[in-house]
Amino acid sequence: MTTSLDAKARFGLTLIAGGAVANIYYNQPLLGLIVAEFGDRAALWVPTTALVGYGLGIVGLVPLGDALPRRALIVWQCLALAVALLAVGLAPNLASLALAHLVVGVLASAAQQAVPFAAELAPDASRGRVVGQVMTGLLTGILLARTASGFLGAHLGWRPVFLIASLLALAMAGIARATLPQTVQTHPLRYRALMLSILHLARSQPVLRTASLSQALLFAAFNAFWATLALLVEGPPFGLTAAGAGLFGVIGVCGAFVAPLSGRFTDRKGAKPVVLGGSLMVALSFVVLWVGGAWSLIAVALGVLLIDIGMNGALIANQTRAYALVPGARGRINTVLFTTLFVFGALGAYAGSQAFLLVGWPGVCAVGLVFSALAVIVAARDPHGRGP
Repeated sequence: MTTSLDAKARFGLTLIAGGAVANIYYNQPLLGLIVAEFGDRAALWVPTTALVGYGLGIVGLVPLGDALPRRALIVWQCLALAVALLAVGLAPNLASLALAHLVVGVLASAAQQAVPFAAELAPDASRGRVVGQVMTGLLTGILLARTASGFLGAHLGWRPVFLIASLLALAMAGIARATLPQTVQTHPLRYRALMLSILHLARSQPVLRTASLSQALLFAAFNAFWATLALLVEGPPFGLTAAGAGLFGVIGVCGAFVAPLSGRFTDRKGAKPVVLGGSLMVALSFVVLWVGGAWSLIAVALGVLLIDIGMNGALIANQTRAYALVPGARGRINTVLFTTLFVFGALGAYAGSQAFLLVGWPGVCAVGLVFSALAVIVAARDPHGRGP
């Protein structure tokens, strides 16, 4: 691969990563409006189908980037995403709304095409910095999507949010075509061989397994916290509204901006110290939340900041070392990494929610502390040192 990644392409990939992933989170602040129109079942089916679709896209579409030109894939995914978002905005009933959200989730995996594309084009010496920049866009898109859609939904209703998102997806297709370089895959694989090779990568690459496990444990802790945060702050003694609970996502944006710093440090010192430091920070956050989270919003805010900085910093380091393993397989490596993350993330959200119902906030903190402590152990015992 001789094509270089210039500033224009980096900017385009950053926008696409954030803009694409945002589409699976727009529905969350709008659920009250959607439920008012379609009934209580919408609260389950709409967010669930979007997230399931995103997971299916990571498994089924992201590996195609290793066999087909990624620019063309991103362009076509964004164009199809615009159509799916239009279908959401015009959905006449809950079944069509849920199906359209499933398709939106699948196509929003264009965000996960952008990150390995950046890693593929970046020089070895600066791969961590470049991945960190693109991931800043993706993480910011996740965190700000709820705030933006909630504001627009309150003033315009929920349907216009998705019609606007459809126009933004068209704009992303144009940005991709204008800013991203054309590449040629020199070793195209048939789809079946491509999918089977994912299992081979997981079996044959111990660094990939270690990176996936350590990050998945942190993501489980992360989801245990975020799945129950609204239950904490909307109840006594805080009594915040749903909008107030959503503002904690803005604090999390600060964690997204640590990504380029983590990437630079990984380029210089290797992944292990960054992953270990991030894991310790997440564990510390749950100590802070256990001690003060039940009565102090300052403690909650500090916990949010520590969790997001620690998890995002470790994520960039784990991605950087994983992408360095097999240059022609970065899409499939991304699939292994993020499929593992989604499985553990679902486990963490379930465990955190159950702990909150059974024990209250200390139970959530105990779940988060167990997952993050296991991540610390995996990072500390990592035999791979600086990476592959």
